[in-house]
Amino acid sequence: MVRKASSTPNRSFKVADQIQRDLTELIARELKDPRVGMVTLQSVEVTPDYAHAKVYFSLLIGDPKETEEALNQAAGFLRNGLFKRLHIHTVPTLHFHFDRTTERAADMNALIAKAVSSRAKDD
Repeated sequence: MVRKASSTPNRSFKVADQIQRDLTELIARELKDPRVGMVTLQSVEVTPDYAHAKVYFSLLIGDPKETEEALNQAAGFLRNGLFKRLHIHTVPTLHFHFDRTTERAADMNALIAKAVSSRAKDD
């Protein structure tokens, strides 16, 4: 018997992508918390059972810790907004995490630039 490959991983990516798009819009238009500055959602990871979603964000301006706290406090409100937009059986509980990837990349670029300039001085 030949089994058909499951499309669950692909569906999971599609759901995560849709959650990211809808949350971006909800945060920009509906969330009025002054602690939430200019937030960019980097990625969303959804558990296989769609019970939980980790939402990774970065900031242009603002305090990362304060913003993470504000977003996690607003998670219920944002989840409710997702209920109205998404057409899936289970809308996941949202967990917001500050993504330091862009911060680390900037630090690495600065280190590389410093190394290159000091090498140029030595030559």
